[in-house]
Amino acid sequence: MSDRSVRLQALKHALKERILILDGGMGTMIQSYKLEEQDYRGKRFADWPSDVKGNNDLLVLTRPDVIGSIEKAYLDAGADILETNTFNATQVSLADYGMQGLAYELNVEGARLARKVADAKTLETPDKPRFVAGVIGPTSRTCSLSPDVNNPGYRNVTFDELVENYTEATKGLIEGGADLILIETIFDTLNAKAAIFAVQGVFEELGIELPIMISGTITDASGRTLSGQTTEAFWNSVAHAKPISVGLNCALGAKELRPYLEELSNKAGTHVSAHPNAGLPNEFGEYDELPAETAKVIEEFAQSGFLNIVGGCCGTTPGHIEAIAKAVAGYAPRVIPEIPKACRLSGLEPFTIDRSSLFVNVGERTNITGSAKFARLIREDNYTEALEVALQQVEAGAQIIDINMDEGMLDSKKAMVTFLNLIAGEPDISRVPIMIDSSKWEVIEAGLKCIQGKGIVNSISMKEGVEQFIHHAKLCKRYGAAVVVMAFDEAGQADTEARKKEICKRSYDILVNEVGFPPEDIIFDPNIFAVATGIEEHNNYAVDFINACAYIRDELPYALTSGGVSNVSFSFRGNNPVREAIHSVFLLYAIRNGLTMGIVNAGQLEIYDQIPAELRDAVEDVVLNRTPNGTDALLAIADKYKGDGSVKEAETEEWRNWDVNKRLEHALVKGITTHIVEDTEESRQSFARPIEVIEGPLMCGMNIVGDLFGAGKMFLPQVVKSARVMKQAVAHLIPFIELEKGDKPEAKGKILMATVKGDVHDIGKNIVGVVLGCNGYDIVDLGVMVPAEKILQVAKEQKCDIIGLSGLITPSLDEMVHVAREMQRQDFHLPLMIGGATTSKAHTAVKIEPKYSNDAVIYVTDASRAVGVATQLLSKELKPAFVEKTRLEYIDVRERTANRSARTERLSYPAAIAKKPQFDWSTYVPVKPTFTGSRVLDNIDLKVLAEYIDWTPFFISWDLAGKFPRILQDEVVGEAATALYADAQEMLAKLIDEKLISARAVFGFWPANQVREDDIEVYGDDGKPIAKLHHLRQQIIKTDGKPNFSLADFVAPKDSEITDYVGGFITTAGIGAEEVAKAYQDAGDDYNSIMVKALADRLAEACAEWLHQQVRKEHWGYAKDETLDNEALIKEQYTGIRPAPGYPACPDHTEKSTLFALLDPEASEMQAGRSGVFLTEHYAMFPAAAVSGWYFAHPQAQYFAVGKIDKDQVQSYTSRKGQELSVTERWLAPNLGYDN
Repeated sequence: MSDRSVRLQALKHALKERILILDGGMGTMIQSYKLEEQDYRGKRFADWPSDVKGNNDLLVLTRPDVIGSIEKAYLDAGADILETNTFNATQVSLADYGMQGLAYELNVEGARLARKVADAKTLETPDKPRFVAGVIGPTSRTCSLSPDVNNPGYRNVTFDELVENYTEATKGLIEGGADLILIETIFDTLNAKAAIFAVQGVFEELGIELPIMISGTITDASGRTLSGQTTEAFWNSVAHAKPISVGLNCALGAKELRPYLEELSNKAGTHVSAHPNAGLPNEFGEYDELPAETAKVIEEFAQSGFLNIVGGCCGTTPGHIEAIAKAVAGYAPRVIPEIPKACRLSGLEPFTIDRSSLFVNVGERTNITGSAKFARLIREDNYTEALEVALQQVEAGAQIIDINMDEGMLDSKKAMVTFLNLIAGEPDISRVPIMIDSSKWEVIEAGLKCIQGKGIVNSISMKEGVEQFIHHAKLCKRYGAAVVVMAFDEAGQADTEARKKEICKRSYDILVNEVGFPPEDIIFDPNIFAVATGIEEHNNYAVDFINACAYIRDELPYALTSGGVSNVSFSFRGNNPVREAIHSVFLLYAIRNGLTMGIVNAGQLEIYDQIPAELRDAVEDVVLNRTPNGTDALLAIADKYKGDGSVKEAETEEWRNWDVNKRLEHALVKGITTHIVEDTEESRQSFARPIEVIEGPLMCGMNIVGDLFGAGKMFLPQVVKSARVMKQAVAHLIPFIELEKGDKPEAKGKILMATVKGDVHDIGKNIVGVVLGCNGYDIVDLGVMVPAEKILQVAKEQKCDIIGLSGLITPSLDEMVHVAREMQRQDFHLPLMIGGATTSKAHTAVKIEPKYSNDAVIYVTDASRAVGVATQLLSKELKPAFVEKTRLEYIDVRERTANRSARTERLSYPAAIAKKPQFDWSTYVPVKPTFTGSRVLDNIDLKVLAEYIDWTPFFISWDLAGKFPRILQDEVVGEAATALYADAQEMLAKLIDEKLISARAVFGFWPANQVREDDIEVYGDDGKPIAKLHHLRQQIIKTDGKPNFSLADFVAPKDSEITDYVGGFITTAGIGAEEVAKAYQDAGDDYNSIMVKALADRLAEACAEWLHQQVRKEHWGYAKDETLDNEALIKEQYTGIRPAPGYPACPDHTEKSTLFALLDPEASEMQAGRSGVFLTEHYAMFPAAAVSGWYFAHPQAQYFAVGKIDKDQVQSYTSRKGQELSVTERWLAPNLGYDN
């Protein structure tokens, strides 16, 4: 047995006995020696053409005495494992000094020196051997991130280049005598995957295998690596290396590292290490956390059972290591948990699939062979829109996205790499795992080199023989990917049950026994073929697939299954209702028998129980091959169901022959109001008491609705329609109940809901109320602009169980804090639910929850979560655990927010001003508007405005995510979106034709100049100032050379002596909308009430868009030749901007008062002027369907976000506005970069 083998046996034994100690910061100690340029050069590099000071790795050649003494000091302090001084010893990093040719030598000598020091110490204490970890650093480049913000697809290093660098380094470390390989300070997981690939390749080449240690870096309180991965996602991405340990180091101190280390300790089925910094750096970049302070925190880690290996990183010294060693000496090492086998994938976030998981939807529209649109976009190099296709899939609920670039006239490899590199820069897409789909191995391998997460290869098979199959499987394993394995061998595709089982079993045995492939990462596709083709041999295809899934589940442990579901119904293309029925029936039985995932268009799925009995039976006969004439029988009735997705008229009305109570349930689920009153009356006459109709068939129907909504099989618009049916039925019954003097059915609980004082927006609140009402809760809705005292008074009087607050504008956040504070002062003991567009978990945790400690404060993200939250809050059994879990989450959010605020640096306000954009005003000639002052446009043609509607936000307001018009064909929400859109068009026509609402606008222009850098002075026709617009400037530190903007930058400065102009506008389409909505609500029709408000909102925004176009082309006329369609307008491809006060570029809502003073001086609080709009005390506009803002015409004007600002700017702004600092801080609270 070699010396290294003996040491490794001792290492494994020591890990079982105690927590091992890693050394501390090398750079910190080198700095203490205050070395000069000559120390780094030595004799050998005395004439080196560039400076080499700072190249710490070079010191193993030029000052080995210094490095050796540092290493000895750490061993004397108690370190068991010594890290080599080779952190930057790769060609990529050494190129900064022109020393890339020294990479191999530095690794050899760095390991050799550490080996010498460690062996000497082992001789002193033979009972405590010391080990050498050969360090591989992250390099100075990122493989999954672009260094150029203007070109997100660009990379300054490739996976192959990194593999080459890491291969050289690994060989040098092994030759020098390293016992382990430590891949550390991983801020880009793709770099780490390249290192793992290289290290394993060296092991295979040299016939040697050393333990691998892996250590990632959580860069800040977001809990993510620099490249965006969460802790668990990172672990899933590197677990294929089977490291002896995984850990975290650098960037954070021990205290800040704790939650992420705890998570890693719970998730990792191997040893866990930590070597944190000595706290966080102070304002001078120095680490001043004392050894005792660091050791105290780490002792708690050991006490909690998080650690197997611990040491230090930046700022730590032998003193820290000695204190840490003493602190953990009395604690047992962490016991490695038994992690259940599961397919653990990752994008930026983890995704786990096991036998107990629900069916997994794989998004397939980024498959060039399955989407004509995507294929066209790729062929046209239109990757921007192609990315939108991917985003739409994720937003629609795809848990994995399948990407395929196989096309004869396309460079598939190049397209795959380009698209994956672009996706890496889109966190909303890259958060989910990637399935790399190609029939060409070179394309698959190129794709694997681009994804930092753990993805899926689709696919490998034995089609080209076992040898090639094994080769591909081994590479997939080295790249860290799961695999789809096709039921395909040398003889062709498996088309019978026996062949499917045979090929899958043979493939499984080869993968597991010969390749060592994790069985949980094997996903079999046993081939779905079309049924009902008229060919007798095809009749059992579906049964064969279903049985094969059951066989794989039962006989091939941990393996999963997948398939392309739409294939099964291919014989009925053109008849969507029949195809939908086939998919639903097939999936029902396939999932029951073990089908794990599939590529399926969720829009082509009917609810199994809602398939007409005749069609369902015929489809089951075909899918399950129950009768020899099943195909003929289905063909005989198929035409009855053919059409636009609905059954023919006679079939539609068949349900009218059902039992009345079944008719009621059907009407509720389908949202049909046509016969609801007559059916409710018929049902009432069949019961002894009218209350029994509510408690019986009506609640049964609503329970079905609740279950379907909770399971994602119904969507919000459909639920609201169901609520309308329920309300109409109950309204019919109430008089009979009152005559009987009976009680209403007992509700699950009473929830008070209100939009807080100063805010007029209630669409979201109303939707949440409907959803809660559908689920049996009694809702007390106080409406909008409700003061705290009324909320609390009614909550007491009505004996409410929960209070729910809603708000859309940022001032509402302060009002919510006030309500919480008042609840505490008045000794309320009710849960408080928080929701609305501007609310967030962070604000709730940091600002609201600390003000109210008597009961729970819960942030509710959207309507779909409300029922679950309310259920837990009102359950004696569920509430304690739910509240405690939320409380701990809020504590974590507060700590992370505090840490982030403490570390975020911004430019001083003078420095930010110095970085303002530099325009050449000497050549600038402003376009003069056709008039100055203001004008009113009344009764604007709504038919014209309808052409300018951006429909995407409309669907979002109904909790349907997706971009219009794509959403109408969406595989998940397409059917619901199409129905909602049809209803919207019908209502829009009604509003327009019957003149139920009207639109109005006030707009104007004034001479103006920039003054005092960030203000704009507005002049009357006599040239005298009439108003001043106050603006804020970005203080964020920008590393790309871009300026720090203020809206004032886009107006010529006063000292330029140029007369420039600024404009303003107020638009509304809400005149009459509140009355129309209330009439529907009073009639029990929440659906149309919400619809009216949502459409009024869209028309108001459309009015603003239309008016801005008129301004650009006519009234101001600076873009007379503009020819943009509505899509281009939505994408803001025009010249000039129309920022709104209260939004990112000008976040102060109080500036609306200046805008209104200029445009509508007659308006006052609670009283509209000529615009038809007024401001509330919190500067919300009423009617809510209103938009206001400024016009800027400068050709380089652009939208931006001010972001966080510091106190120096806030004080300047306060002075310029002539108000108290506390007033400014109140209105700018979301933008404050400091605690106030």
